[in-house]
Amino acid sequence: MNDTPTGIAAATVVVFRKGPDGSPPELLMVTRSRSMSFAGGAAVFPGGRVDQADRDLAGDLPDIDDVDEAAHRIAAIRETLEETGLAIGLRGTIDAARAREARALLLETGTLRRVLDVTGWTLDLSAIVPFARWYPKNERLPRVFDTRFYLADLGTGAVDVTVDETENTRLFWITARDALAAADRGDLTVIFPTRRNLERIAQFPDFAAALRDCAAFPQRTITPFVEQRGGTRWICIPEDLGYPVTAEPLDGAQRS
Repeated sequence: MNDTPTGIAAATVVVFRKGPDGSPPELLMVTRSRSMSFAGGAAVFPGGRVDQADRDLAGDLPDIDDVDEAAHRIAAIRETLEETGLAIGLRGTIDAARAREARALLLETGTLRRVLDVTGWTLDLSAIVPFARWYPKNERLPRVFDTRFYLADLGTGAVDVTVDETENTRLFWITARDALAAADRGDLTVIFPTRRNLERIAQFPDFAAALRDCAAFPQRTITPFVEQRGGTRWICIPEDLGYPVTAEPLDGAQRS
């Protein structure tokens, strides 16, 4: 009998915008509703499941070598528009008013294809850059997500964003270091993968540095594991994937 859970395909995107006066870049985060079964009350990056409609759209695109990968990037684009009102990974005439209209249409129809048909926008999948993939298949969690993390750059960041108020209750911009400090104070709840990714991103002075880091490390699936250290159980990840912190005591780790 195979007890390994089947991972739910998911995509999430870390959206960067330039910080004021040369300060570190800010990241877009949302606080999930406490009623959600997974990561309720936690601060996360926008994202969610890959839908069949995302796969159908990916399959209809020309010159796509990896339909599964394209579907994940489409899901990241769709979920970000749905959850925050921010249009990333899209080309066309895009301003705050048109983004609001596109979001309303997406919430009504549930598919990005309809948004593209009505707005005339096209996809720019190259703007959604692979960063990491986490699949905690060995952990006993209510739901196990096989999540691909992406990066996207907003640039100057003059945008109109609002929380969806269904799955999420708050939307905010924050630097990686400030998010980690808030988590240490107890002002934010961050689950284990989010914390590790914040620590990695906190090393980057700008989006260009993040891209260099992506190029320097392989896109291997990260499956956390538990090991004994001095009589204490630690939850760990591999040492060679660019993360400055690769373990913490299991008792203190927020996992879902």
